[in-house]
Amino acid sequence: MNPILIDFPSEFETKRLHIRMPKPGDGLKVYQAVQASRAEIKPWLPFAQNEQTEEETEINIRESHIRFLQREDLRMLAFHKETGELICSTGLHRMDWEVPKFEIGYWVDSRFSGKGYTTEAVAGLTAFAFRELKAKRVEIRCDALNLRSRAIPEKLGFTLEGILNNDDVAVDGQQLRDTCIYAKVKGGRGGKS
Repeated sequence: MNPILIDFPSEFETKRLHIRMPKPGDGLKVYQAVQASRAEIKPWLPFAQNEQTEEETEINIRESHIRFLQREDLRMLAFHKETGELICSTGLHRMDWEVPKFEIGYWVDSRFSGKGYTTEAVAGLTAFAFRELKAKRVEIRCDALNLRSRAIPEKLGFTLEGILNNDDVAVDGQQLRDTCIYAKVKGGRGGKS
């Protein structure tokens, strides 16, 4: 089946967060979050290596909206339910609809870090993937040196399946990085659920 025919909600809620697909007009909030968080996210994320304008960020958001509708990439934004402030960007990426399996990515506006919001968003997105998308596998991959990023799947009971040594070029373009692969699985030959 062509994934564009798969119907599922474009938003859901957790205890403190409203999580939804990006929409036109979200660019300003994302731009402001990136600017406030650049020092914290630059060592880990390729997109943070180059300065983007507010307009470029809005273009990226609109492209993300289209990719969500086409079921090519399911980026989502997490907003505080009471204040409407953007807390973090997350989503389901590098999807294989045949399995189905998904990889969760995330970054937090550093003004809201340390309050459990990203862990809450990732827990909600994991449940969403299994419930709404009938996922059989959800992965989180991160740089082995990014201890804050690694803490999230560890808190949520993901299994560290392995560390791929010299797996990729680090975002600085100078060194190689090791990649941790965490996963939760349901069903299959391994019998886990």
